[in-house]
Amino acid sequence: MTYNWQQTDWTNFQYDESLFEKLWIEFITLSGESEGFMKSSSQGIKEDSIVNLLVNEAIKTSEIEGEFISRIDLISSIRKNLGYLTESIIIKDQRSLGIANLLISSRENYAENLSEEMLFNWHTLLMQGNYSVEIGKWRTHSEPMQVVSGAMGREKVHFEAPPSIILPKQMSLFFEWFNESKITIKNPLIRSAMAHLYFESIHPFEDGNGRIGRIIAEKTLSQALNRPILMSISKTIESNKNGYYSALQKGQSSNEINDWIEYFSQVIIDAQRDFNQTILFSIKKAAFFDLNKSLLNDRQQKVIKRMLELGENEFVGGINARKYLVIAKTSKATATRDLIDLVEKKILTMKGGGRSIGYQVKL
Repeated sequence: MTYNWQQTDWTNFQYDESLFEKLWIEFITLSGESEGFMKSSSQGIKEDSIVNLLVNEAIKTSEIEGEFISRIDLISSIRKNLGYLTESIIIKDQRSLGIANLLISSRENYAENLSEEMLFNWHTLLMQGNYSVEIGKWRTHSEPMQVVSGAMGREKVHFEAPPSIILPKQMSLFFEWFNESKITIKNPLIRSAMAHLYFESIHPFEDGNGRIGRIIAEKTLSQALNRPILMSISKTIESNKNGYYSALQKGQSSNEINDWIEYFSQVIIDAQRDFNQTILFSIKKAAFFDLNKSLLNDRQQKVIKRMLELGENEFVGGINARKYLVIAKTSKATATRDLIDLVEKKILTMKGGGRSIGYQVKL
C-alpha cells in the first residue's frame, strides 16, 4: 500500500466543491445562532460558556490521545488566563497550564499566518511537563514514524509518515499552502478538512500531532468567520474515535478526498450544534442559581457548582454522601444532612437505594 504523500499527485488534492455547499450553509446558520446567543447573554453566561468550551476542548483533545488532565486544574488555569475571577487553588497538573495557554493563544492569534515559529511555540506549550520527547522542533529520528495498533508482535500499521529528513521542505510547502488557501479555497469547511488531513499526513512532531492538527483545523474556521470559533471539534471526535481514525486512514490512502471532506465537515457541524446546547445549558444553570441561591448554604453551593461544572450529565451516577464530603470538606453526617435537605427543597432528586443512592441536580 502507498500512502498519499508517496503518490505522484501528492498535495494535488482532488474534490468536488459543489458537494459541500449545503454543508457550509448549515454550518453558517448554526454558527450565527451561537453568536446570537452569546451577544444576547449576560457576561456571566458568556464566561461560563467560553470556559466550558475550552475545558471540553482541552480534555477531549487529550483523551483522544490517551491522556487525562485534571478538570479542576483546567478550569482554574483557563479562568486565570482569561482574566476571569476564580478560586485560588494550587494547580497540581502542570499540563493544564500549558494546554490552557495554547488554546487561548491560538484563539487570540487566529488571524495570523501559520508559521514554523507559531507551531514550535504551540508544541512547547502542549508538551509542558513532558520530558520524554523532542519539544518545539520537528522530529529528527531516523526510524519510521508509524501509527500502529495491536499487541506487540501483532501490530497493525495504519499509516507511515514521511521520513524526518524531508520534514523541513514538506512543512515549508504546507505553510505556503495554508496561508494562500485563505484566498484560493472558497468553502472554509473544505479548507479546514484539507488542512487537518495535510498536517496529519506529514506528522511533523514526535508527539502531539493530533492535538495540534485539530487546532489548525479550528484556526481555518476562525479565519473564515473573522472571530474565534465557538465549538470543540475534539469533543465531537472523541465521542466516536474509531470513526475518526477510520476516516483519516482512508483519507491518507489517496489524494481524492471527497469522503474525507464530507466526514470532517459533518464533525464541524456536529461540534457547532453541541456548543449551541452548551450555551443553553449555561443559561439554565444561571437561572437555577438565581432561583435557588438563597436556599443553599455555602457547602451546598460549592458541591452543586462542582457538579454542574461537569456539564449537563453531571457526575457519573450522580453525587453521593462520600463524594459530597470530599468536595465540601465536611463530615459524613453533615453531608448526609445537606443532601436530605436538598432533596426536601426539590433541588436534588434521589435515585437508587441503600449504598447505591445517588443524587442529581433538578434543573
